Amino acid sequence: MGDSVATAFAGRDVISTRDLTKEEILSLLDLAAEFEGPVPPLLQGRVMASLFFEPSTRTRLSFESAMLRLGGRVLGFAEAGVSSAAKGETLAD
Repeated sequence: MGDSVATAFAGRDVISTRDLTKEEILSLLDLAAEFEGPVPPLLQGRVMASLFFEPSTRTRLSFESAMLRLGGRVLGFAEAGVSSAAKGETLAD
């Protein structure tokens, strides 16, 4: 199912559901249903560093939530002002 949906949308820009046929919408819903249920721990034992130097609560939490749901762990900070970056240290430091 996934390959046929990918082929149907290859090279297309979809801006609105009005750009889709009823069959295309149903295909997308069928594909989405395949992703329901428990997520295997694909990233178990992995650690993601969440380093946001600009305020972006929704994005930061989305990335962290995805990592946790895939079995990984997260470390990081919510604001660059509370990190060593505020003192001028670089990521390499």
